[in-house]
Amino acid sequence: MSLIITGASGHLGRRTAELLLDTEGVDAADVVLITRDPSKLDDLAARGARVRRGDFSEPSSLGAAFAGATRVLIVSTDVVGARMAGHQAAIDAATAAGARLIAYTSLPNPVAENPAGAAADHRATEEALVASGVAHTFLRNALYNEFRIPEAQAAAASGTFHHNMGDGVTAYVSREDCAAAAAAVLAGGDEHAGKAYDITGPELLSGADLAKLYGARESRVDDDAFAAGLVAAGLPEAVAPLLVSFGRAIREGYLDQVSGDVEALTGRAPRSVAEVLAAAGVGAGAA
Repeated sequence: MSLIITGASGHLGRRTAELLLDTEGVDAADVVLITRDPSKLDDLAARGARVRRGDFSEPSSLGAAFAGATRVLIVSTDVVGARMAGHQAAIDAATAAGARLIAYTSLPNPVAENPAGAAADHRATEEALVASGVAHTFLRNALYNEFRIPEAQAAAASGTFHHNMGDGVTAYVSREDCAAAAAAVLAGGDEHAGKAYDITGPELLSGADLAKLYGARESRVDDDAFAAGLVAAGLPEAVAPLLVSFGRAIREGYLDQVSGDVEALTGRAPRSVAEVLAAAGVGAGAA
């Protein structure tokens, strides 16, 4: 048996690997970690995991990387808008290797109407997985709690939290809970086939709720003003539209899912934004 994780040297892939190696009943020798730079995973190799080089942009590298696959986690890459070819190459390689289940880290509600800049890639990848004929699981991860940390720090420093979410709400999730859910699917079995899990936090939060958590005044702005503010704060101009699109998707109600899937998969409740901020020592409740 081979339980394969792609992007295993990234934040989500690495944490999923660590939790999988900690899972009772999982043999470390069955854990296969694919990365472009195997040297980054020497510590996990020392725990018994098998580390293989694989690069989605080099399809010729993927045959050996996926060899013997049983269950696979494809972690979506970070080249938003240009990642479908790589995702397809990984799906093809996992399918050719005989994988019985392919899980994929997606986005809640990746419908054509969803204005989130990442939605199109996720929708196309989900469709490719269905077309592959291999049993699949969609892990539709909500927006990360961890990204709220610098947001909270900036809001606390200025005294104002600017956002373009309007009256919209979303259930931010911690990366830790996303990793735990993914590890549970890899360590599980056929019960996850054909499932789409909404991996969300425990509660829906609005911009006003976040402002309160940050100890700041709420300021609602339009998309153009939000983009301009992000660039003025130092965000690369090419990245700003993606963040703007997430705010718009929240505002228009496309990311308002909240579910109990994290607890059902992991046996524990998901972390809240307040808990993550408190652990980082930021926000209104920070000491």
